[in-house]
Amino acid sequence: MDCQRLDVAKDCIGILSKQFPGSARVGRLEALLFEAKGDWAEAERAYALILETNPFDQIVHKRKIAIAKAQGDMSLAVDYLNKYLELYKQAAFCYEELILAQPTIPLYHLAYAEVLYTLGGLENLQTAKKYYASTIQLTGGKNTRALFGVCLCSAAISQLTKGRNKEEESSELQSLAAEALMKDYKRRAPSMEALVAGMLKNMKLS
Repeated sequence: MDCQRLDVAKDCIGILSKQFPGSARVGRLEALLFEAKGDWAEAERAYALILETNPFDQIVHKRKIAIAKAQGDMSLAVDYLNKYLELYKQAAFCYEELILAQPTIPLYHLAYAEVLYTLGGLENLQTAKKYYASTIQLTGGKNTRALFGVCLCSAAISQLTKGRNKEEESSELQSLAAEALMKDYKRRAPSMEALVAGMLKNMKLS
């Protein structure tokens, strides 16, 4: 489809449909083919069928937003986006319950932090940063994703506050996270060290 060989794409999807009947992944490919042809109505119908089986399919929700934007219907795109974000609010509640039930599992802390980071907003970002930090603590500082999370939250919070209410403890945390990331990449992926250093510099964290 990326090469605009829609005839080839159709044949390939047909083969996949026979081999994996009822597959949601194949269903998404069929809907993408309708999108590539500009057949928005059929694409919408195909995505609606998938959502009947799995209302929480993130990829499908994103594609519905993309279809609305492609048709220039920004109000519908915003409506779809709001519905999509509601899924994250529900997910946040679920992870809160999991953390209450099993507070020492770092995966729950990390997942909750990422949901809050996705939702955005100052309060969510500040809370996300705390849960990224708790993930780091629970894993003995060995979770690269959580280290990146602290750095990304710090940069986003800085943008929102424009330097106001800068906490010394928070500043120390982001510096330690950036330092730990550099050490990790130097040890495990030295070829990526300069790239990570540049990224942290752009975020003003190194």
